Amino acid sequence: MTDNTPETVAPSRRALIGWGGAGLALGAVAAGGTVAMTRVGEDVDPAAAETGAAVAFHGAHQAGIATPVQDRLHFATFDVTTDDRAEFVRMLKDWTAAARKMTAGQAVGEGAYGGLAEAPPDDTGEALGLKPSRLTLTLGFGPSLFGKFDLADRRPEALVDLPRFAGDNLDKNRSGGDLCVQACADDPQVAVHAIRNLARIGMGKVVIRWSQLGFGKTSSTTPDAQTPRNLMGFKDGTRNIAGTETDRLKKFVWVDEKDGPAWMTGGSYLVARRIRMHIETWDRTSLQEQEDVFGRDKGEGAPVGKAKERDEPFLKAMKPDAHVRLAHPTSNHGATILRRGYSFTDGTDGLGRLDAGLFFLAYQRDVRKGFIQIQRNLATDALNEYIQHVGSAVFAVPPGVRDTDDWWGSTLFSKEA
Repeated sequence: MTDNTPETVAPSRRALIGWGGAGLALGAVAAGGTVAMTRVGEDVDPAAAETGAAVAFHGAHQAGIATPVQDRLHFATFDVTTDDRAEFVRMLKDWTAAARKMTAGQAVGEGAYGGLAEAPPDDTGEALGLKPSRLTLTLGFGPSLFGKFDLADRRPEALVDLPRFAGDNLDKNRSGGDLCVQACADDPQVAVHAIRNLARIGMGKVVIRWSQLGFGKTSSTTPDAQTPRNLMGFKDGTRNIAGTETDRLKKFVWVDEKDGPAWMTGGSYLVARRIRMHIETWDRTSLQEQEDVFGRDKGEGAPVGKAKERDEPFLKAMKPDAHVRLAHPTSNHGATILRRGYSFTDGTDGLGRLDAGLFFLAYQRDVRKGFIQIQRNLATDALNEYIQHVGSAVFAVPPGVRDTDDWWGSTLFSKEA
């Protein structure tokens, strides 16, 4: 990231109690020259991604949902430690100001150096000189937050606690959270820098509950590009909603004003699942069985009996427990979700096996009609022999930040909400 721009800054450091520059205006020019900006949901070709372009922070919807999927992820959940509503709202405003700057490739506050030697710098500094790398930051509110700050009557009906699904082996230390922030970027250091600085700004108000690093996107919102593969070697997300499919986004992803509550209009609901893959067992499974499990061939990704990846699948040609057959919208009363999953490898489990798998992220208009419907139908999925869900969380993702006077969560916490 580039260093500070000559924009408006606070006259004093205020660094001894943390940076609080929510009112700072954001310029579009970085120290090294103009930063290319792409609108939320705008398609980005590989050449544009290589330039390290910035994704616009403001919009009707939060970036990082329909935005073309970046290569790296740092996902973090937080628990609220303050019972002071005004203090928490102040933090959300500070987070918004910091996110505005980091997604534009700028340092937080007054920067990583050059300020008072006696005070901690406003920015941790590890992203200095790096490009924006299409960084997006997406904020969500967990069900447990609505037990705080007198918010119980504002909890959306669609923000349900997920039921226990067949085969779940959930780790409470990798589940839940009052808040989440999804940081996606093409440079892992840029994504990690973003979460680190938000955690620093939130110190005393929130604490990280758990986090997950991800690499190698396993779904794409740009279907004209090559479909990525998961750690099992199969193409993933062939039928995923594209960021340019405004009709499907409206139908399946964005909360409509008639859905309620009003503060969620333009938002979405996120389900995050940490899925462990038993890859050592999978790697000893025959190719034929692997293809039968998915219902697609491993090379082209074509459904059973078809020649091309995007050929319409003939579900009855697949085995009854094939993953594609059970997950298909026609098998789930039309249920459709937008996926933004990533692979992960987190060392070993102490028994000589890789702790690896899929960090599954799914956005939808209503969790009850999206993920829950599909996951229940996957109870007999042949893939279950090779995977296990070990972490879980669900969040209400509010609409986008409209302009420099707006902030994350304003629709929920404003007096008129």
